[in-house]
Amino acid sequence: MNNLRRELAPISSAAWAAIDEEATRVLKLKLAGRKVVDFKGPLGPHGAAVNTGRLTALKGGPVVGVEALRRDVLPLIQLNSPFELSRYELDSIERGSEDPDLENLIQAATRIAHAEDTAIFHAYAAGGITGMEEASPHPKLKISDDYTTYPKSVAEALRLLRLAGVDGPYAMALGPRCYTGLMQATGDGGYPALQVVKRIVEGPIIWAPAVDGAVLLSTRGGDFELTVGRDLSIGYLRHTDANVALYLTETMTFRVLTPEAAVALVYKK
Repeated sequence: MNNLRRELAPISSAAWAAIDEEATRVLKLKLAGRKVVDFKGPLGPHGAAVNTGRLTALKGGPVVGVEALRRDVLPLIQLNSPFELSRYELDSIERGSEDPDLENLIQAATRIAHAEDTAIFHAYAAGGITGMEEASPHPKLKISDDYTTYPKSVAEALRLLRLAGVDGPYAMALGPRCYTGLMQATGDGGYPALQVVKRIVEGPIIWAPAVDGAVLLSTRGGDFELTVGRDLSIGYLRHTDANVALYLTETMTFRVLTPEAAVALVYKK
């Protein structure tokens, strides 16, 4: 047994398999950052911090004539997303049900995916995480709901990356508003605006639900690093006669190693 305590849950092997399969399906769909940044780990439950290689001088040494410096580390943040499932629905899986109600699991997986990607693409100040948008020294390019002009903004973002000496391959993470707008917009001759953007970027265009606007970034490697200790897992909390309380958890942190390797596109306010 480990500290996820799955063995204590009144859940059959068949039901656990269905839970894990559905969580994996949702997370693969909703997690965007992992598709475009370097992934380090999983380090395991014991992983606690990332070595930055930096030192901070302390104000006083332990004795006269001795200076003290602290090794700087970036601690991993534990994210938990709790949810409950009906014991009746879980038992129905053992009886052969192929359509159990796992909606609460879907919502919990969506929440934790959103949390991870928010830290990656934007920031999570309380966790000491500076995301791509916050770290980027480039001006934030303003976009609007006129998606026929969007390719011009993407071309400008690409120009900024190249001027900064950041080569490709490149990728673009589109928030839901951008993705839907580009899917529906057409330019001259009825050519889809999204196809124009794909030709400019010459790399993957990914749906990123946690992104507000869009981010163009290099995927050459060495610029952005997601470190995971315990990778996304499901643990047991408690149960009643009617429900089982579970939670999705992970430990993670994110580092921007090359701030100029991303450009944010944000909506005009």
